[in-house]
Amino acid sequence: MLVTPSGQVIRQPVTGVTREQVLSTVAQFQSTITNPRRPSAYRQPAQQLYQWFIQPLKVALNAAKIDTLVFIVDGGLRSVPLAALYDGSEFLIEQYHMGIMPSLALSDTRYQDMTQQRVLAMGASKFTQQNPLPAVPLELSVIADRLWQGDSFLNETFTVKQLQEAHQSGEFGIIHLATHANFETGTLGNSYIQFWQDQLTLDQLKEFNFGDPPIELLVLSACRTALGDREAELGFAGAAVLAQVKTVLGSLWEVSDEGTLGLMTRFYEQLNRVPLKAKAIREAQLSLLRGEVYIEKGQLVTPDNRLLLPQPLSTLEEQSLEHPYFWSGFTLIGSPW
Repeated sequence: MLVTPSGQVIRQPVTGVTREQVLSTVAQFQSTITNPRRPSAYRQPAQQLYQWFIQPLKVALNAAKIDTLVFIVDGGLRSVPLAALYDGSEFLIEQYHMGIMPSLALSDTRYQDMTQQRVLAMGASKFTQQNPLPAVPLELSVIADRLWQGDSFLNETFTVKQLQEAHQSGEFGIIHLATHANFETGTLGNSYIQFWQDQLTLDQLKEFNFGDPPIELLVLSACRTALGDREAELGFAGAAVLAQVKTVLGSLWEVSDEGTLGLMTRFYEQLNRVPLKAKAIREAQLSLLRGEVYIEKGQLVTPDNRLLLPQPLSTLEEQSLEHPYFWSGFTLIGSPW
């Protein structure tokens, strides 16, 4: 079902396919797109899903001159990397700006100029029970000091108390958390954002009240959801609503450290120029897809910057970030504006 800006509702039945076939194809898509060692294995399911989800509405989308798609989807589809749906020659992200809303009624779609927002960048590079994230110190410094105006807190200073105090100061419209965040099956208490020594669970996040003072954007730059798990998907998609922020940017799977650094660097470069969230993330994803962001001789190269990678990433000689594993999992939840 497609609802156009004018309020027209277009219903297009998809015949000859069952729910089980759709979910089986989704599972195949998810398992192949997260394996860049098989570089083209994802294409067949990506093209099949495009044929089911997008192609029946293509004439109506073209007629209405649509440039932004906002998906409101059922369980089993919330963790589909929609940006990488494929028509045989182009990815969906090459055709539209995109985002997901848990609910239209619960989304604040009023526009605010993002360039006027200061960023609170926080994160950790080492953990006692989880994999280290060696690129995080560089990520925080690039975002808070070089690309944007803001403050950063790393490792020992990355605490829930510090986040509360910084938020209550009212100085920040963007919160960027470079850390592990897990969305798991079961109660909200099973899903959490990892801080230096403690965790902020989703049921605690609900009480955090990022809505006062308001937060335009919450970025979770190393998060993941259990792909295909309906309860975990709901926690991921509901994070924006629970956090009472307008928009959450998160990842459906744990992307490589260098891939995350590349995507996030390019996202903030673009957000300064095109202060629409959906447009900025699209331009960042396209930059990776087109080979404009890559690793060369221990450096991350973007069209605007060349960053020396920290150990142990500095040993990387060459790495392309073009495969959709590196860019398609990053999803906007809530308002795309």
